[in-house]
Amino acid sequence: MKVQTHLGNTIEAVDYAKVRYDKNVKEILADIQVLARIVKHTVAEAGKLSISEIIRCINRESIRIGTVLMEPGLTNAGRIDSLQTEDSVLNEGYITYDIRFMLVIAEAVLEVIINIEAQRTSDFKKLGYHLENRIVFYLARLISSQKGINFTKSEYDNIKKVYSIWICMDAADDEDSVNSISLKSDCLFGKQCDFPQLDKMCGMVIRIRNNENAAESRNMLIAMLEDLLSNQDSETKKTKLEEKYAMEITAELEGRFNSMCNLSEVVEERGIKKGMAQGIEQGIERGIEQGLAQGIEQGKEQGIRGLVDILNEMGTSKDVIVDKIMEKFFLTEEQARKFVE
Repeated sequence: MKVQTHLGNTIEAVDYAKVRYDKNVKEILADIQVLARIVKHTVAEAGKLSISEIIRCINRESIRIGTVLMEPGLTNAGRIDSLQTEDSVLNEGYITYDIRFMLVIAEAVLEVIINIEAQRTSDFKKLGYHLENRIVFYLARLISSQKGINFTKSEYDNIKKVYSIWICMDAADDEDSVNSISLKSDCLFGKQCDFPQLDKMCGMVIRIRNNENAAESRNMLIAMLEDLLSNQDSETKKTKLEEKYAMEITAELEGRFNSMCNLSEVVEERGIKKGMAQGIEQGIERGIEQGLAQGIEQGKEQGIRGLVDILNEMGTSKDVIVDKIMEKFFLTEEQARKFVE
Protein backbone atom coordinates (compact mmCIF):
# COMPACT_ATOMS: atom_id res chain seq x y z
CA MET A 1 0.00 0.00 0.00
CA LYS A 2 2.89 2.34 0.71
CA VAL A 3 4.17 1.93 -2.82
CA GLN A 4 0.72 2.64 -4.23
CA THR A 5 0.31 5.72 -2.05
CA HIS A 6 3.74 6.99 -3.06
CA LEU A 7 2.96 6.25 -6.70
CA GLY A 8 -0.32 8.14 -6.50
CA ASN A 9 1.38 11.14 -4.92
CA THR A 10 4.19 11.03 -7.48
CA ILE A 11 1.78 10.94 -10.42
CA GLU A 12 -0.16 13.90 -8.98
CA ALA A 13 3.11 15.80 -8.47
CA VAL A 14 4.14 15.18 -12.10
CA ASP A 15 0.73 16.29 -13.37
CA TYR A 16 0.78 19.44 -11.23
CA ALA A 17 4.31 20.33 -12.39
CA LYS A 18 3.21 19.89 -16.02
CA VAL A 19 0.20 22.15 -15.45
CA ARG A 20 2.46 24.84 -13.93
CA TYR A 21 4.94 24.47 -16.82
CA ASP A 22 2.16 24.84 -19.40
CA LYS A 23 0.73 27.87 -17.59
CA ASN A 24 4.17 29.47 -17.56
CA VAL A 25 4.50 28.95 -21.33
CA LYS A 26 1.13 30.66 -21.87
CA GLU A 27 2.13 33.62 -19.71
CA ILE A 28 5.39 34.03 -21.63
CA LEU A 29 3.50 33.98 -24.95
CA ALA A 30 1.00 36.51 -23.54
CA ASP A 31 3.71 39.06 -22.75
CA ILE A 32 3.01 42.24 -24.76
CA GLN A 33 6.45 42.12 -26.43
CA VAL A 34 5.85 38.56 -27.59
CA LEU A 35 2.24 39.13 -28.66
CA ALA A 36 3.30 42.09 -30.81
CA ARG A 37 5.81 39.97 -32.71
CA ILE A 38 3.36 37.13 -33.23
CA VAL A 39 0.78 39.62 -34.53
CA LYS A 40 3.36 41.27 -36.81
CA HIS A 41 4.02 38.01 -38.67
CA THR A 42 0.53 36.45 -38.69
CA VAL A 43 -2.15 39.15 -38.78
CA ALA A 44 -2.35 40.58 -42.30
CA GLU A 45 -3.90 43.84 -41.13
CA ALA A 46 -0.86 44.56 -38.93
CA GLY A 47 1.89 43.48 -41.32
CA LYS A 48 2.96 47.02 -42.24
CA LEU A 49 2.94 48.32 -38.66
CA SER A 50 6.07 48.57 -36.52
CA ILE A 51 6.36 46.56 -33.31
CA SER A 52 5.86 49.70 -31.21
CA GLU A 53 2.73 50.58 -33.21
CA ILE A 54 1.33 47.07 -32.74
CA ILE A 55 1.97 47.26 -29.00
CA ARG A 56 -0.14 50.41 -28.89
CA CYS A 57 -2.89 48.63 -30.87
CA ILE A 58 -3.13 45.70 -28.46
CA ASN A 59 -5.88 46.31 -25.92
CA ARG A 60 -4.02 45.29 -22.76
CA GLU A 61 -7.19 45.17 -20.67
CA SER A 62 -8.62 42.57 -23.06
CA ILE A 63 -5.75 40.08 -22.63
CA ARG A 64 -7.00 36.91 -20.97
CA ILE A 65 -4.97 33.77 -20.21
CA GLY A 66 -6.95 30.56 -19.79
CA THR A 67 -10.04 32.32 -18.47
CA VAL A 68 -12.51 32.68 -21.35
CA LEU A 69 -14.86 29.69 -21.28
CA MET A 70 -15.66 28.13 -24.64
CA GLU A 71 -18.81 26.19 -23.79
CA PRO A 72 -21.98 27.52 -25.48
CA GLY A 73 -23.54 30.38 -23.53
CA LEU A 74 -20.40 31.00 -21.46
CA THR A 75 -18.06 32.68 -23.96
CA ASN A 76 -20.05 35.92 -23.82
CA ALA A 77 -21.18 35.62 -20.21
CA GLY A 78 -19.54 38.96 -19.42
CA ARG A 79 -18.03 38.08 -16.04
CA ILE A 80 -14.67 37.00 -17.36
CA ASP A 81 -12.64 38.09 -14.34
CA SER A 82 -14.64 35.92 -11.93
CA LEU A 83 -14.09 32.67 -13.85
CA GLN A 84 -11.60 30.09 -12.59
CA THR A 85 -8.29 29.67 -14.40
CA GLU A 86 -6.66 26.43 -15.46
CA ASP A 87 -4.04 26.91 -12.73
CA SER A 88 -6.56 26.38 -9.95
CA VAL A 89 -8.20 23.23 -11.33
CA LEU A 90 -6.06 20.44 -12.77
CA ASN A 91 -8.83 18.82 -14.84
CA GLU A 92 -10.85 21.85 -15.93
CA GLY A 93 -14.41 20.92 -16.78
CA TYR A 94 -14.73 23.55 -19.50
CA ILE A 95 -12.61 24.20 -22.56
CA THR A 96 -10.81 27.53 -22.43
CA TYR A 97 -8.77 29.64 -24.80
CA ASP A 98 -5.08 29.73 -23.86
CA ILE A 99 -4.77 33.42 -24.76
CA ARG A 100 -7.38 35.82 -26.11
CA PHE A 101 -7.15 39.56 -26.77
CA MET A 102 -8.32 42.42 -28.98
CA LEU A 103 -6.27 44.25 -31.59
CA VAL A 104 -7.59 47.74 -32.35
CA ILE A 105 -6.15 49.48 -35.42
CA ALA A 106 -7.59 52.99 -35.26
CA GLU A 107 -6.33 54.12 -38.68
CA ALA A 108 -8.20 51.27 -40.37
CA VAL A 109 -11.21 51.54 -38.04
CA LEU A 110 -10.64 47.86 -37.40
CA GLU A 111 -10.98 45.57 -34.38
CA VAL A 112 -9.70 42.00 -34.53
CA ILE A 113 -10.21 39.23 -31.95
CA ILE A 114 -7.13 37.04 -31.63
CA ASN A 115 -6.76 33.67 -29.92
CA ILE A 116 -3.35 32.02 -29.43
CA GLU A 117 -2.94 28.37 -28.43
CA ALA A 118 0.24 26.65 -27.24
CA GLN A 119 0.05 23.09 -28.59
CA ARG A 120 2.57 20.35 -27.77
CA THR A 121 1.93 18.48 -31.01
CA SER A 122 0.03 18.57 -34.28
CA ASP A 123 0.41 14.81 -34.78
CA PHE A 124 -2.92 13.04 -35.38
CA LYS A 125 -1.64 9.84 -33.73
CA LYS A 126 -0.80 11.68 -30.50
CA LEU A 127 -3.89 13.90 -30.45
CA GLY A 128 -6.45 11.37 -31.57
CA TYR A 129 -8.02 13.97 -33.88
CA HIS A 130 -7.02 16.23 -36.77
CA LEU A 131 -5.86 19.60 -35.46
CA GLU A 132 -7.52 21.51 -38.31
CA ASN A 133 -10.93 20.37 -37.06
CA ARG A 134 -10.23 21.80 -33.63
CA ILE A 135 -9.05 25.07 -35.18
CA VAL A 136 -12.30 25.33 -37.17
CA PHE A 137 -14.27 24.75 -33.96
CA TYR A 138 -12.37 27.51 -32.14
CA LEU A 139 -12.87 29.93 -35.03
CA ALA A 140 -16.59 29.14 -35.07
CA ARG A 141 -16.87 29.84 -31.34
CA LEU A 142 -14.92 33.10 -31.68
CA ILE A 143 -17.48 34.19 -34.28
CA SER A 144 -20.66 32.91 -32.62
CA SER A 145 -19.70 34.30 -29.20
CA GLN A 146 -19.98 37.84 -30.64
CA LYS A 147 -23.77 37.47 -30.90
CA GLY A 148 -25.40 39.82 -28.42
CA ILE A 149 -22.15 41.75 -27.92
CA ASN A 150 -20.86 42.95 -31.30
CA PHE A 151 -24.03 42.29 -33.23
CA THR A 152 -27.70 41.51 -32.60
CA LYS A 153 -30.49 40.16 -34.77
CA SER A 154 -29.35 40.40 -38.42
CA GLU A 155 -26.46 42.89 -37.99
CA TYR A 156 -23.99 40.36 -39.40
CA ASP A 157 -21.80 43.04 -40.98
CA ASN A 158 -20.73 44.00 -37.44
CA ILE A 159 -19.00 40.65 -36.90
CA LYS A 160 -15.34 41.24 -36.07
CA LYS A 161 -12.62 39.28 -37.82
CA VAL A 162 -11.08 36.51 -35.73
CA TYR A 163 -7.72 34.77 -35.75
CA SER A 164 -6.88 31.49 -34.04
CA ILE A 165 -3.10 31.03 -33.97
CA TRP A 166 -1.69 27.65 -32.97
CA ILE A 167 1.96 27.27 -31.97
CA CYS A 168 2.86 23.58 -32.30
CA MET A 169 6.14 22.53 -30.70
CA ASP A 170 7.13 19.16 -32.14
CA ALA A 171 8.25 19.81 -35.71
CA ALA A 172 11.20 17.83 -37.06
CA ASP A 173 14.38 19.72 -37.90
CA ASP A 174 13.22 20.37 -41.48
CA GLU A 175 9.50 20.88 -40.77
CA ASP A 176 9.40 24.42 -39.35
CA SER A 177 6.55 26.19 -41.13
CA VAL A 178 3.71 28.71 -41.01
CA ASN A 179 0.39 27.71 -42.63
CA SER A 180 -2.94 29.52 -42.82
CA ILE A 181 -6.51 28.19 -42.93
CA SER A 182 -9.27 30.47 -44.25
CA LEU A 183 -12.52 30.64 -46.18
CA LYS A 184 -12.35 31.03 -49.95
CA SER A 185 -14.89 31.08 -52.77
CA ASP A 186 -14.88 29.07 -56.00
CA CYS A 187 -17.18 29.76 -58.93
CA LEU A 188 -18.72 26.46 -60.03
CA PHE A 189 -20.90 27.96 -62.77
CA GLY A 190 -21.49 31.35 -64.36
CA LYS A 191 -20.01 34.67 -63.30
CA GLN A 192 -17.77 34.85 -60.23
CA CYS A 193 -19.46 36.61 -57.28
CA ASP A 194 -17.61 39.20 -55.24
CA PHE A 195 -17.49 38.40 -51.50
CA PRO A 196 -15.56 41.31 -49.91
CA GLN A 197 -16.40 40.22 -46.35
CA LEU A 198 -15.31 36.60 -46.70
CA ASP A 199 -12.13 37.08 -44.65
CA LYS A 200 -13.87 37.00 -41.26
CA MET A 201 -11.85 34.08 -39.90
CA CYS A 202 -8.29 32.86 -40.24
CA GLY A 203 -6.51 29.95 -38.60
CA MET A 204 -2.71 29.87 -38.38
CA VAL A 205 -0.48 26.89 -37.60
CA ILE A 206 3.09 27.75 -36.61
CA ARG A 207 5.28 24.67 -36.32
CA ILE A 208 8.43 25.18 -34.30
CA ARG A 209 11.22 22.73 -33.46
CA ASN A 210 12.56 21.89 -30.02
CA ASN A 211 15.93 20.50 -31.06
CA GLU A 212 18.25 23.24 -29.90
CA ASN A 213 20.97 21.84 -32.18
CA ALA A 214 18.86 22.44 -35.30
CA ALA A 215 19.97 25.17 -37.69
CA GLU A 216 18.29 28.50 -37.04
CA SER A 217 15.00 28.86 -38.89
CA ARG A 218 14.94 31.19 -41.88
CA ASN A 219 11.59 32.48 -40.63
CA MET A 220 12.06 35.27 -38.09
CA LEU A 221 8.92 34.47 -36.07
CA ILE A 222 9.80 30.77 -35.78
CA ALA A 223 13.40 31.58 -34.84
CA MET A 224 12.17 33.98 -32.13
CA LEU A 225 9.67 31.47 -30.72
CA GLU A 226 12.28 28.70 -30.67
CA ASP A 227 14.67 30.93 -28.73
CA LEU A 228 11.86 32.11 -26.47
CA LEU A 229 10.65 28.61 -25.53
CA SER A 230 14.03 26.88 -25.40
CA ASN A 231 15.45 25.37 -22.21
CA GLN A 232 18.45 27.69 -22.25
CA ASP A 233 19.27 29.51 -19.04
CA SER A 234 17.45 32.80 -18.59
CA GLU A 235 20.53 35.00 -19.01
CA THR A 236 21.43 33.43 -22.38
CA LYS A 237 17.82 33.64 -23.48
CA LYS A 238 17.52 37.28 -22.40
CA THR A 239 20.68 38.25 -24.31
CA LYS A 240 19.51 36.50 -27.49
CA LEU A 241 16.05 38.07 -27.45
CA GLU A 242 17.41 41.55 -26.79
CA GLU A 243 20.19 41.42 -29.39
CA LYS A 244 18.53 39.42 -32.18
CA TYR A 245 14.95 40.69 -31.93
CA ALA A 246 15.29 44.04 -30.12
CA MET A 247 12.94 42.75 -27.43
CA GLU A 248 12.63 44.63 -24.14
CA ILE A 249 12.91 42.02 -21.39
CA THR A 250 11.09 43.08 -18.23
CA ALA A 251 11.91 41.70 -14.79
CA GLU A 252 8.59 39.83 -14.87
CA LEU A 253 9.37 38.13 -18.19
CA GLU A 254 12.89 37.24 -17.06
CA GLY A 255 11.38 35.71 -13.93
CA ARG A 256 9.16 33.54 -16.11
CA PHE A 257 12.24 32.37 -18.02
CA ASN A 258 13.77 31.24 -14.72
CA SER A 259 10.56 29.47 -13.73
CA MET A 260 10.38 27.73 -17.09
CA CYS A 261 13.90 26.32 -16.74
CA ASN A 262 13.27 25.22 -13.16
CA LEU A 263 9.90 23.64 -13.94
CA SER A 264 11.38 21.76 -16.89
CA GLU A 265 13.89 20.14 -14.54
CA VAL A 266 11.17 19.36 -11.98
CA VAL A 267 8.97 17.69 -14.61
CA GLU A 268 11.91 15.56 -15.79
CA GLU A 269 12.92 14.44 -12.29
CA ARG A 270 9.35 13.67 -11.23
CA GLY A 271 8.79 11.78 -14.46
CA ILE A 272 11.74 9.54 -13.57
CA LYS A 273 10.38 8.98 -10.05
CA LYS A 274 6.93 8.20 -11.43
CA GLY A 275 8.35 5.60 -13.80
CA MET A 276 10.57 4.03 -11.14
CA ALA A 277 7.70 3.82 -8.64
CA GLN A 278 5.52 2.11 -11.26
CA GLY A 279 8.32 -0.29 -12.20
CA ILE A 280 9.08 -1.32 -8.62
CA GLU A 281 5.38 -1.79 -7.91
CA GLN A 282 4.94 -3.98 -10.99
CA GLY A 283 8.08 -5.95 -10.13
CA ILE A 284 6.78 -6.70 -6.63
CA GLU A 285 3.35 -7.66 -7.94
CA ARG A 286 4.90 -10.19 -10.35
CA GLY A 287 6.49 -12.15 -7.51
CA ILE A 288 8.56 -11.29 -4.46
CA GLU A 289 10.37 -14.62 -4.93
CA GLN A 290 12.14 -13.12 -7.94
CA GLY A 291 13.79 -10.74 -5.56
CA LEU A 292 13.39 -7.05 -4.79
CA ALA A 293 16.57 -6.35 -6.75
CA GLN A 294 14.82 -7.37 -9.95
CA GLY A 295 11.95 -5.08 -9.08
CA ILE A 296 14.37 -2.21 -8.49
CA GLU A 297 16.15 -2.91 -11.81
CA GLN A 298 12.78 -2.91 -13.50
CA GLY A 299 12.06 0.31 -11.68
CA LYS A 300 15.19 1.84 -13.21
CA GLU A 301 14.02 0.87 -16.70
CA GLN A 302 10.58 2.28 -15.98
CA GLY A 303 12.24 5.40 -14.66
CA ILE A 304 13.95 5.85 -18.01
CA ARG A 305 10.68 5.22 -19.82
CA GLY A 306 8.95 7.68 -17.52
CA LEU A 307 11.54 10.32 -18.46
CA VAL A 308 11.11 9.51 -22.16
CA ASP A 309 7.31 9.80 -21.88
CA ILE A 310 7.50 13.17 -20.13
CA LEU A 311 10.04 14.58 -22.58
CA ASN A 312 7.97 13.32 -25.52
CA GLU A 313 4.91 15.10 -24.08
CA MET A 314 7.02 18.25 -23.86
CA GLY A 315 7.92 17.81 -27.55
CA THR A 316 11.62 17.13 -26.93
CA SER A 317 13.68 15.82 -29.86
CA LYS A 318 15.09 12.27 -29.81
CA ASP A 319 18.71 13.47 -29.67
CA VAL A 320 18.02 15.61 -26.61
CA ILE A 321 16.17 12.71 -24.92
CA VAL A 322 19.16 10.42 -25.54
CA ASP A 323 21.48 13.01 -23.97
CA LYS A 324 19.20 13.28 -20.92
CA ILE A 325 19.13 9.48 -20.45
CA MET A 326 22.93 9.26 -20.71
CA GLU A 327 23.34 12.11 -18.23
CA LYS A 328 20.87 10.90 -15.60
CA PHE A 329 21.36 7.12 -15.82
CA PHE A 330 25.04 6.88 -16.86
CA LEU A 331 24.29 4.81 -19.97
CA THR A 332 26.17 4.68 -23.26
CA GLU A 333 24.62 6.32 -26.31
CA GLU A 334 23.83 2.89 -27.77
CA GLN A 335 22.04 1.82 -24.57
CA ALA A 336 20.14 5.10 -24.34
CA ARG A 337 18.93 5.01 -27.94
CA LYS A 338 17.17 1.68 -27.34
CA PHE A 339 14.65 3.55 -25.19
CA VAL A 340 13.75 6.12 -27.87
CA GLU A 341 13.82 4.07 -31.07
